[in-house]
Amino acid sequence: MGKKAWLIEEKRFAWQEPTGKKREVQHRDEPDLLRDLFPYTEVPKIKFDFVDLDIDPPDQIWITDTTFRDGQQARPPYTVKQIVDIYDMLHRLSGPNGVIRKCEFFVYSDKDRDAVTKCLEKGYEYPKITGWIRAVAADFKLVKDMGLKETGILTSASDYHVFRKLGKSREKAAEDYLALVKTALDAGLDSVRCHLEDLTRADFYGFIVPYTQRLMDLASEAKKPIWIRMCDTMGYGIPYPGAALPRSVPKLVQGLIKECGVPKEWLEWHGHNDFHKVLVNGVTAWLYGCANLNCTLMGFGERCGNPPLEGAVMEYIGLTGTANGMDPTVITEIADYLQRECAMPVPANYPFVGTNFNITMAGIHADGLIKDEEIYNIFDTAKVLNRPMGVNVTDKSGAAGVAFWVNERLGLKGDKRLPKGHPGIIKMVEWVDAQYLARRTTAISNEEILEQARTHLPEYFK
Repeated sequence: MGKKAWLIEEKRFAWQEPTGKKREVQHRDEPDLLRDLFPYTEVPKIKFDFVDLDIDPPDQIWITDTTFRDGQQARPPYTVKQIVDIYDMLHRLSGPNGVIRKCEFFVYSDKDRDAVTKCLEKGYEYPKITGWIRAVAADFKLVKDMGLKETGILTSASDYHVFRKLGKSREKAAEDYLALVKTALDAGLDSVRCHLEDLTRADFYGFIVPYTQRLMDLASEAKKPIWIRMCDTMGYGIPYPGAALPRSVPKLVQGLIKECGVPKEWLEWHGHNDFHKVLVNGVTAWLYGCANLNCTLMGFGERCGNPPLEGAVMEYIGLTGTANGMDPTVITEIADYLQRECAMPVPANYPFVGTNFNITMAGIHADGLIKDEEIYNIFDTAKVLNRPMGVNVTDKSGAAGVAFWVNERLGLKGDKRLPKGHPGIIKMVEWVDAQYLARRTTAISNEEILEQARTHLPEYFK
């Protein structure tokens, strides 16, 4: 295929060395839909300018949550009680140092406002409760009436949205956004968060840079933070070194820092999983300077979802070397609650919380587990997540799988564990094999294998 097929040829997509100079919004009579990258009738193109940037993480990184905002756009609404219960668990998971820094809420319906009020009454410092509104003045009154000190404002960034959804010019859109942000700051909010919707399809140098520079000027005048939420609305973000704008996560992050003067702690990444890159894009944003990663529980959000909060927790611990006061065992509680109380389906193979997450069905794996659990477990899941390792018995489990199941069920440790050659274990395996010879296609249930254990190992059930 050759390097040329990967190379970006349009200069407006290529990385420009930051100068910090003030830019003006570039006027266009028609929207620039970036057809070189987004032909629509084909899969979007991944292009490179082959300019690599150095990793430059912030001194501190945090997680922010949008389970009650974006997360509710893809499921039946939570009840007020469910929201309060989940918020309680997020507080416990976050820990005393507020690793989960903020929690975003809708404020439109009576139920939304009731939930916000009840969560505010908890008095928790973290996660801090923030609002979300469209870029219209009437919505701002909702936030003021709730007594919130921060709100997000939807400021759509690409020509797809500015021209086709809003029916405005770039200049008009920027002026309207800036006016609302100024109104919010003048009215006494501690901070405002601007959501650059569809950033990964936007004209970075022609709109994003000049608009964001003016936001930073407003922040300087008001002496208040203006957070920049980097919204990969359609999941187009690319984490690869050398990728070109506007899809390059590293270049979007460092461009906003170096060209616009956005402090790292004011940057937040909000991604979607349309192309299976949602968590790696978010972590890439962390690594290149974005301090905040916006997530939802179980990654449940609009379309293919958002960065999964439980995945971000694990990446945080891996990157920083510490849980910083977080309690990851609460992740298991949250998953159980979501399935039991909220009827939220969690795929069996979902990492950390799916029913098969640390369950093996392979006999060769079970044989390793008998010798040393660490051989086939990613970490001590019993300690970290309150999820002990387990085995599901099938035709692939063999004697090792059955023996592991029995030893775990009976709590047998060390030299008291039954070997896979034990006569009772062999009898149980013969029964399992007979099931599948009769063309069974499902796993053996725990109740069934327990009945066989009682039958063939009666001395352990007196």
